[in-house]
Parts: sequence; C-alpha cells; structure tokens
Amino acid sequence: MKNSWLYKLIGAFLVIIAIGGLVTSVLTSRATLRAFNLFTTRSGQIWAHRLAPDLAEYYALNNSWLGIDLFLHESSMTQQHQTMMGQGNGKGNPQDQSSDNSMMGSLGQRLILADAQKIVVYDSLDEFTGNQLSQLELIKGIPVAVNKIMVGTLLVTPGSQAATTTLANEFQASVRRAIISSTIIAGITALALGALLFFQITAPMRKLRKAAAAIAEGDLTQRVEIHGEDEFAQLGETFNQMAANLSRAELHRQHLMADVAHELRTPLSAIQGTVEGMQDGVLPCDADQLNALLAETTLLNRLIEDLRLLSLAENNQLKLVRQPVEINSLIEKILERIQTQTQAHANEIEFTQHLQNGLTTLQVDPDRITQILNNLINNALRYTPRNGTIELSTTQHSSTTPIIISVTDSGTGISAEDLPHVFDRFYRADKSRSRASGGSGLGLAIVKELVEAHGGTIKVESPVFENESHEELGTRFILKFPSV
Repeated sequence: MKNSWLYKLIGAFLVIIAIGGLVTSVLTSRATLRAFNLFTTRSGQIWAHRLAPDLAEYYALNNSWLGIDLFLHESSMTQQHQTMMGQGNGKGNPQDQSSDNSMMGSLGQRLILADAQKIVVYDSLDEFTGNQLSQLELIKGIPVAVNKIMVGTLLVTPGSQAATTTLANEFQASVRRAIISSTIIAGITALALGALLFFQITAPMRKLRKAAAAIAEGDLTQRVEIHGEDEFAQLGETFNQMAANLSRAELHRQHLMADVAHELRTPLSAIQGTVEGMQDGVLPCDADQLNALLAETTLLNRLIEDLRLLSLAENNQLKLVRQPVEINSLIEKILERIQTQTQAHANEIEFTQHLQNGLTTLQVDPDRITQILNNLINNALRYTPRNGTIELSTTQHSSTTPIIISVTDSGTGISAEDLPHVFDRFYRADKSRSRASGGSGLGLAIVKELVEAHGGTIKVESPVFENESHEELGTRFILKFPSV
C-alpha cells in the first residue's frame, strides 16, 4: 500500500540518514578546513624557525643578502638530492630539513625575506621583491640576527590562493569521500536493521487493522493477540475490550428486540382477538369486553411508558425535580397506601418498618423515590407467600455517610445463577410467571437506573435468613443515597 506505515517509517529513516550524513559532511569539512589551515600555519612557523639560523650564517659569511635567492634555491635542491641519496651534512638532520622543505613546498607555503630596512630581498613567488613591508607585516615574521643584531626578517605565509585552495580542496575531497563511504555503509546497515524493526512494530498494527475491518463487516468475534507490555499491547487489550463490549451490546440489542416484540405481542394479540370476536359475533360487544380491552391497552401503555422511562434514564436525559425529602415520612406514607392493596390484604402480608430517627434530609425527586420503593415493594409482594413479611428499614452511621434503605421479604429468594441478572431488562427469575403475574420485566431495571440517576447505588442479597425448616429464604434490596 502506498500509505503503509512500514513505507512511511522507512522513508522517514532514509531522510534522517541523509540529513545526518549531510550535516556530518558539512561540519566535518569545516572542521577539516580549519585544522588544515592551522596545520599549514604552524608548519610554516616551524619551518621559519629552522631556516632562520641558516640564513643568519649566510649573512655572516657574505655580510649582505646578495645571492640569497640562488642560495635558497641551491639549498633546497641540495637537500632534496641528499634526501634521495640518503646523505646529509651541515647542522641538524639534513633529512629532516629536506623533508620540511619538501613538505612546505607541497603545502604551497610562500617564503619572504626582508632585510634590516624592511625591503624584500627574496620572494619565492617573485611578487614583492624590492618592495618595503609594513611594521605590521614584519611583526608576523621570524627575526634573523647575527651577533644579536637583526639583519632581516623571514616570513612564511600561504602560497598562491589557487595552490592553497587546490591543496585544501584535495584534502577535503578525500575526507568527504571517506565520510560518504562510511555514511553509505552505515546507512545500509541501519536501514536493514531499521526495516526489520519497523516490520515488527507495524505487525501489531496490521493485526489491529485486519480485526477492525472484520468487525466493520459485522464479525464481532474478532480478537487480536499482541504480546508484551508496551503501548501496542495496551492498545490490543483496549481493542479486545471494545470488541467484547460491542459483542455484548449487540447481544443485548437482539435480546431487547426479541423481548420487546414478545411483550408487545401479548397484549396486542389479546386486543386483536377480542375485536375480531366482536366483529364475528362470537363475543358480545358489552361492558365486560370493553373493560378487558381497556385493561390490555392500559398494560400496553404502561409497558411503552416503562420503555420510554428506561431509555431516558440510560441516556441521562431524565429530568429530576430535586427537593428536600424526609425519607422516613415518605416510607410511612407509601406503606400506609400499599397495605390497603388487594394483593397485600388478601395474602395477609405483614409489613414491618425499622426507621432510624435523626436521618439527614435527602435532596431527591420524591416522585422518583416513590416509584423506586413502589417497584421494590410490588416485586416483593409478587414473590412473598401468604402470611409472609415485608420489612423496610433505614440507617445512617453519621451525618456525612450515605442513607441506607433496605427492602426485605420472606419469599423464596433468588437462585445464585439468577442473582446477577435481576436488574436486566425483561429478566424474570421465575420463568413460569407470565407478564400479567410477573410484571413487564422492566421494574427492577428502572429501579437501578433511577437510583443511579440520584447518585446512589443498589444491590441485592439472597437468601437473607433461614426458617424453622432450615430453608434459605428471602431477598433484600439495599439502596444507598448520598446525604449531601
């Protein structure tokens, strides 16, 4: 692929290698040129110091600088010849002197000799012969003295600009060729190792891309295996978690659609059957049949309202009208009303309450809290046998701790396999219960969403006690609401 990360990384690596080689070449060339100039300057000074005694001896013998050009030329030729023959004479090491002369010549150095009157008597380039040098120029030279009397000044300066530039360019070119060669070798080696590293880096990304493409096509079972503890491994774990959440969400969606269709079909089928029976004359169109239709439409409307309420709560769009509420007073009013219900009265259900005094005031929506408690109590009524008990209690450890509300029944309890699902939508622990006897299956789901909308928590415990026959019975819903 043109935009593959592998190619992008390799391209970036090549650019870095090229920039690094270019920067190294420029900096090295500049440093080499400075070192070359420094070397030639210092070498010229050393040559001048070595040549000054010979010039002083020449002046002492001749008492003038006449013939100095021939002397310097013959001296250079003689020293080169002696170097070639392996012989030497005079002061010092002739081989060293000839090597110096040869070296300085190869470096393009220029030799200038001025007499005591600052007049140039010798110029190796024959440009300034006969000219007078300034004091500033003479300061840079090496004095030539006979019996402590200065008879001349010797200057060694760079030769012609062309010669010096050529030598420097040749030296720089050789250094640059070495840099380019080493850069190419190092670049090829680094590129090979980098390509291997880049391939390993992009391998997890290719796995993620392949798995993401499969999920985009609807395969929510895709997972990736990325080993290690680096960022790619963490990304793989996050991807797998996302895929698992999508899979669960899709499963919940399918179940929700099936459950909604099932719950809506029951009252609609009853309404349709009753209306068709009336049309066919099988059922009379009287008050009883109309009351049955009204009951079914009421149940259907309640189911739709529960679904709407649950959707609003899950999307944080439910509006709460918060106000100060004395929770004990609210519970007493709810119990007073529920105890008169037909089901509670017919089954002789006993309601008990243990309400702690001095609770702090809750800032909640009283209508929603009433709906929460009504749902929990009605749920307890459906599962509590005849002559059973339902207990409501409130506790608070201190004024800054949450208020705890519990609803406990003496029913058959909830099995361990059903306990984690009691707050799921359309879930009924007792599969044999119908919608009419067991509710819509949304009550506890609505309770959980409303409690959390108030910033509280809810959990369920079952069983909570043993009866005389040592049977484990009862269910307790525990709610906690923040006191501030």
